[in-house]
Amino acid sequence: MGLFDFFSKEKKESLDKGLEKTKTSIFSKIAKAVVGKSAVDAEVLDELEEILVTSDVGVNTTLKIIRRLEDRVARDKYVSTDELNRLLKEEIALLLSENNNTTAANFSLPAGTKTPYIIMVVGVNGVGKTTTIGKLAHQFKQTGKKVILGAADTFRAAAIDQLEVWAKRVDVPIIRQEMGSDPASVAFDTVQSAVAQQADVAIIDTAGRLHNKVNLMNELSKIKRVMQKVVPEAPHEILLVLDASTGQNAIEQARQFTLATEVNALALTKLDGTAKGGVVIGISDEFKIPVKYIGVGEKMEDLQAFNKEAFVDSLFGSN
Repeated sequence: MGLFDFFSKEKKESLDKGLEKTKTSIFSKIAKAVVGKSAVDAEVLDELEEILVTSDVGVNTTLKIIRRLEDRVARDKYVSTDELNRLLKEEIALLLSENNNTTAANFSLPAGTKTPYIIMVVGVNGVGKTTTIGKLAHQFKQTGKKVILGAADTFRAAAIDQLEVWAKRVDVPIIRQEMGSDPASVAFDTVQSAVAQQADVAIIDTAGRLHNKVNLMNELSKIKRVMQKVVPEAPHEILLVLDASTGQNAIEQARQFTLATEVNALALTKLDGTAKGGVVIGISDEFKIPVKYIGVGEKMEDLQAFNKEAFVDSLFGSN
């Protein structure tokens, strides 16, 4: 089976376009770094290290990549600068493979999962959380799944209203209460409705306030406990949504949320609007949490299931 058998031409073009700014930024800098040099040496690797760090790959991940490249240069004795992109591509692909990033064919549920599959979505305001939930509902619905949404971010009336707009747009039911209601109560009602309606997927929004981590931890723990009264395994997925354009700030948010709850999947949004797409690599490596979805544009279909081979190919493909 070929690499992109499940990856349509349209999706690949969308991914290529979405990563264009990151690709152009990284490779124009690499091209300047190797001008006039015939072989990869310590000076080239030093410059490459600076390029990766400034592309928000992150210091620790960058040092890991550079060490691996140094080993290869030492082993092969002579590595031309023309080969640098190929070596870098191989090492980044390997790193993503090591960090549990499974190649997703489409918006399918894990094999053997009992339905309803409960997704609890976390993340700070402004990262594209509501939009991601709406697009996720659309993508699941496109694969024939019955979806229900839960508006458990009850601290902002706008959050409830925005999710309701998406529910109408995608044409899926939504469970909501008034602003200020108990978020756990909304989550409970959503899971109960999902069971009663024999839904395949329930996606539950939560508030993302980081100013008091203890309160956040307690709130998310309470939401999980009440959902488990209906579905003991809930939530099957705790999806952290991060804005890739914020670079290192996204890494700090990941650090805070992974301390507050058991995040087991990541969604990186707004990759099309930034040259900081390297943050996908850094976050994946630092937290060992699989990147499951990436946002590469405004359209519903521009939320893609993360395909590590396609991602690396788009980042390096035509260079």
